[in-house]
Amino acid sequence: MHDPEKSDSGIVAKKPTNKTGRPVAEAVERRPETKGNADQQNTLRTQSRAGVTQALDRVRQAARHRKKEVFTALLHHINVDTLRTAFYALKRKAAPGVDGMTWQDYEADLELKLMDLHERVDRGAYRPQPSRRTYIPKADGKRRPLAIAALEDKIVQGATVMVLNAIYEGDFLGFSYGFRPGRGPHDALNALSTAITKRKVNWILDADIQNFFGSVSQEWLVCFLEHRIGDKRIIRLIQKWLRAGILEDGTVTVDDRGTGQGSVASPLLANIYLHYVLDLWAERWRRREATGDMIIVRYADDLVVGFEHEGDAGRFLDAMRTRLEEFALSLHPDKTRLIKFGRHAAADREKRGLGKPETFMFLGFTFICGKSRGGRFQIQRKTRRDRMKAKLADIKTELRRRMHQPIPEQGKWLKQVVTGHFAYYAVPTNSRALSAFRHFVSDLWRRSLRRRSQKDGFTWERMTKLADDWLPKPRVLHPWPDARFAVKHPR
Repeated sequence: MHDPEKSDSGIVAKKPTNKTGRPVAEAVERRPETKGNADQQNTLRTQSRAGVTQALDRVRQAARHRKKEVFTALLHHINVDTLRTAFYALKRKAAPGVDGMTWQDYEADLELKLMDLHERVDRGAYRPQPSRRTYIPKADGKRRPLAIAALEDKIVQGATVMVLNAIYEGDFLGFSYGFRPGRGPHDALNALSTAITKRKVNWILDADIQNFFGSVSQEWLVCFLEHRIGDKRIIRLIQKWLRAGILEDGTVTVDDRGTGQGSVASPLLANIYLHYVLDLWAERWRRREATGDMIIVRYADDLVVGFEHEGDAGRFLDAMRTRLEEFALSLHPDKTRLIKFGRHAAADREKRGLGKPETFMFLGFTFICGKSRGGRFQIQRKTRRDRMKAKLADIKTELRRRMHQPIPEQGKWLKQVVTGHFAYYAVPTNSRALSAFRHFVSDLWRRSLRRRSQKDGFTWERMTKLADDWLPKPRVLHPWPDARFAVKHPR
């Protein structure tokens, strides 16, 4: 197979062995837990997290300073402490997998269960169960397939991800934002807005990788992992998850493609795959091939690339399409677009009689070429229309289910919903969409209350007072993109 790391120079240096095989400290025998003793449980969890952090610090330092190091002894880091930390990081109310085990069920006799799980992982007797297939609706009306793993599989995956993150966080490039510690979607949004504003960007490539999580070549993924992971036990552990299969309608299906979107390990494995397939290649293309400015922001499989010159954009798109095909991926023909965008887009399109500049969407927002009150170029971000419609449809359905609940109970629930929406979408330049969302929620609530009785007593005046009592007022909660970006990246 073609090796992406060999392709640049044709030479592969012999990689040194990992010297971090021994634990940082000898294990200390703990006093048995007193059942129901919350203070002791919290102390144990705090000590566990501290121990895990300390143990992985040496791995992190080695990975950061020796970029070609292959780590040959990692499984000993997946111990009871790491498994416990991974367990408490899980969502308490997450849907169970095929085992039917909930978080609360597993917490009973937790230490005994973790010791048994660790013993099975350590001697290679651990066998993951198939993931349960479920579907969630997408904004475009389609359904996104998810794989829900059994609880013990989530725990082992979480512990393994902690170990692998210690290695790969030092490898991943700065323009990769998805599912990384200390980074979130707003960091990617800020980076993109700031780059378009500060750099010479005239063209935007809005790229969509078709069915990425279901198309990843597991064979290539293992090859990429082996660039850094020399512990065959860790590789076999990951292969077990990939080959465990998906249970749907009573049938288990095993495929040689896909990472099982929705699993704990899937985001990291996806980042590793795209790091070798796309990120390193795109960074090299920017240095060697681009004739003008070029920016890149990637969040998981969502990619936006900006260019100064249209020629660079076209050549990059053709090269990227070929590059992805080499590794079993493809661009979505309908969702991948190259558009004129930036500070000169409005004037250029006006000269050609083409109307307003086109927009593109990224992480739930529509990006628009606009102007500030002072007439200067300004990127405006608005809530995606389809996302807002889908959210309002969900609220309408839930209000019908809650129609006969007391008004304070409905109000408390709607307050949580609106607060959560504002927590993500309350960015500068989006105030109008926030006000519209609150208005539509109030109207849905009013209609629901009117259906409860033949006596229509809910006028807009009364509804406005009720909304003021329960629903938060729209206000901007996030700083301007360049302000937060400057704090996180002072250079």
